[in-house]
Amino acid sequence: MIRLVQIANSSQRRVALVAEPHLLCLTGVESVYELVLACLREGASLSQRAKALATGESLLYDNVYAGQSEWRLLSPVDVAGTPERVLVSGTGLTHLGSAKDRQAMHAQADVKKPVTDSMRMFELGIAGGRPKAGEVGAAPEWFYKGHGGILQPPSEPLTVPAHAEDGGEEAEIAGIYVIANDGTPYRIGLCAGNEFSDHRFERRNYLNLAGSKLRQCSIGPELVVGADFRSVTGEVSIERDGVTVWKKQIETGEENMSHSLANLEHHHFKFEGHRIPGRVHVHFFGAHSLSFGEGIELQDGDWMQVKFEGFGRALRNPVRIEDKKFNRLLSVQPLT
Repeated sequence: MIRLVQIANSSQRRVALVAEPHLLCLTGVESVYELVLACLREGASLSQRAKALATGESLLYDNVYAGQSEWRLLSPVDVAGTPERVLVSGTGLTHLGSAKDRQAMHAQADVKKPVTDSMRMFELGIAGGRPKAGEVGAAPEWFYKGHGGILQPPSEPLTVPAHAEDGGEEAEIAGIYVIANDGTPYRIGLCAGNEFSDHRFERRNYLNLAGSKLRQCSIGPELVVGADFRSVTGEVSIERDGVTVWKKQIETGEENMSHSLANLEHHHFKFEGHRIPGRVHVHFFGAHSLSFGEGIELQDGDWMQVKFEGFGRALRNPVRIEDKKFNRLLSVQPLT
C-alpha cells in the first residue's frame, strides 16, 4: 500500500509519494492521471512505478499541509484542463447509520408512511446487496454530482450556493477509477472524502435527492493505492471558532455496509457511458452518520474534518455560505 498526493506551486505541478514526515516528489510525471495512463499502456504496477520514480525533491509534509510552503495540495486526482473527463457520482443508503438518518428525515415529510422509500431501498440492499461471487446483486441508490470541476482541493472552501437551503458534510470513502483503452475500469485507489449535500432540501421530498447532490465536494488529501476496504474506522468533526462543536466515530468498509464493493462497482460500470476510455470516475460509497441528523446546522466559517485510519492525513475544508442576494432568476434566451 502506498499513498500519493498531487501538489502545485505558481508554475509547476508534481506527484509525491507520502513518506512521513516527508513528501518524495516523483520524476517524469506531473499528475496521477499521467502516471496511471503510462502504467496501463505498459502493463506496469502503479505502486511499483510510483516508488521507482520517487527520487525527486523531498518536502516537509507538515509545511505543505499547513499552507506554509510554496507548494499547495491539489485534489489527488484530476484531468488538468479538461474537468469534464471526470465523472463524480455516489451511492447512498449503503450504511445502517445513514439509513436511520434518512428514514427520520423523510418520515417527517410523510407521517402517514411509517416505512419510507429510503428504508425500503436500504432493506433491498440488506437482502441482496452482497451476492455470491459471479452473481449480480440488488442495485443500490445512485446519484450524479457533477464533473471534475466540483472537486475542491483539501483546505479549500465548500460553498453553499445562494439557491441552496443548507449544506452538510458527508464523511465517506470514494473509489477512484480510470477507464483503459479497451473499456475496462481500473480502480487506482481510494480516498477520504466529504460529499457535501443540501440535506434540508432533500428532507422536503425524497425526489429532491438528485438536486441536493449537485454541488462542490472534496477528496483527499491522499490517494491510497492498495487500501484494505474490509473495515475502516474514522472520525468526522465540525469546528467553529477553533472549538469542536460536533464529532462522531464512524465506520465504513464492506463489513459495515449492506452492499459489497464488487456489487457497487458492477452497478456503476454496467452502463456503457461509464466505460469511455480515458475517463476518470470518482465514486462516493456512502456515509455512516451526518451531523444534520443530530440537529447541527453548519455556519459560514465552520471547518469540516474527515479522517479514516490508514488513509493518511485528515481532509479539512471550511464552509462558505454564498449571500442570498445572488439567488436571482436565471433566464434562458431563445436562439431563433
